[in-house]
Amino acid sequence: MSANRRSLLPWILIAVIAAALLYLLRGAIWPFLAGMAIAYLFDPVADRLERLGLPRSAAAAVIVITVVIFLIAVAVILGPLLLGQLTGLLSRAPRYFDQLTEFARPLVATIRERLGDQDLARLQDVIQEQSGEVVAWLGRVIAGILTSGLVLFQLLSVLVIMPLIAFFLLRDWDRIIAYIDSLVPPRIVGEVRIQAQEIDHRLAAYLRGMSLMCLMLAAWYGTMLSILGLDFGLVVGIGAGLISFIPYVGTAVGIGAAMGIAIAQFSDWLPVLGVAAVFLVGQVVQDYVLYPKLLGDRVGLHPAWVLFALIAGGSLLGFTGVLLAIPAAAVIGVLARHAIRRYRASGLYGPAGASAGDSGRSPTKVPEP
Repeated sequence: MSANRRSLLPWILIAVIAAALLYLLRGAIWPFLAGMAIAYLFDPVADRLERLGLPRSAAAAVIVITVVIFLIAVAVILGPLLLGQLTGLLSRAPRYFDQLTEFARPLVATIRERLGDQDLARLQDVIQEQSGEVVAWLGRVIAGILTSGLVLFQLLSVLVIMPLIAFFLLRDWDRIIAYIDSLVPPRIVGEVRIQAQEIDHRLAAYLRGMSLMCLMLAAWYGTMLSILGLDFGLVVGIGAGLISFIPYVGTAVGIGAAMGIAIAQFSDWLPVLGVAAVFLVGQVVQDYVLYPKLLGDRVGLHPAWVLFALIAGGSLLGFTGVLLAIPAAAVIGVLARHAIRRYRASGLYGPAGASAGDSGRSPTKVPEP
């Protein structure tokens, strides 16, 4: 066994142990992840306050207290209203379903006339099978979330633990990073720093930009649906905006729920079209204004890769996996791009020093994934 391979064994062992602990502790670790996220996102703010003459501990305390006050204010102002609307929506869901079934009956009759009984039976079997799989998947996701910490006791513990974790990490963030940097072998420290800087750049751009975009969309959807008089429009709109970090899923879920409620609630088509217009405008603004301005090309995370990461993380680790999905996707994306660059520069890709003309290839530049 070569020296390089022997040097990799401890790191592989550490990675395996960390993955096993993460899986075993997935139900209790997410408050620490939330605190770490706060420390990571607000570290530049703490650095700025420190440059203004505020001690690091005081800067960390000011930031954490501000975040906690903001979260408490939002919970006090919107919490009872959203909880009441959510409870009402769940209680009225069966009635909405019956009304939508009655509304769709003429359409079903038309489809039956055109398809015939045999083809319609096949279509019904396919729909039932796929809907059963979707319902089962949603059930697993909800069960994973409920078993991953969203119960009253753990929620109360988060309110105490998360601010403390955020404060200590934010106070000692620079020392922690310096200590981790000191553990990197000197022969590869330059390369590791370059990759770490790229990961930090892309991840910070994504988390900050996506958080701001989701909050803006939640405010737009919730406000406009409430103005239109849609039943439970506030909770539907805010929910659609907050899950907009999943590409196109927030819009699809929001418009599906809002249109279903609107069709069941209104007898006129004008309010229904107004609800559809709210989501159409939101999607257009998201695609052509918010995403290019807030995220743009700095992120380097393809929507399909983000969607796969969220689904895979949720399936493996429940709510903890959803929290870790985007950071993991950013890290894997940077490492994959680095590996591809090294592969293209190696002898495996082509003879050293060979030009595009020598290999018979076009000199067209190939974009990085």
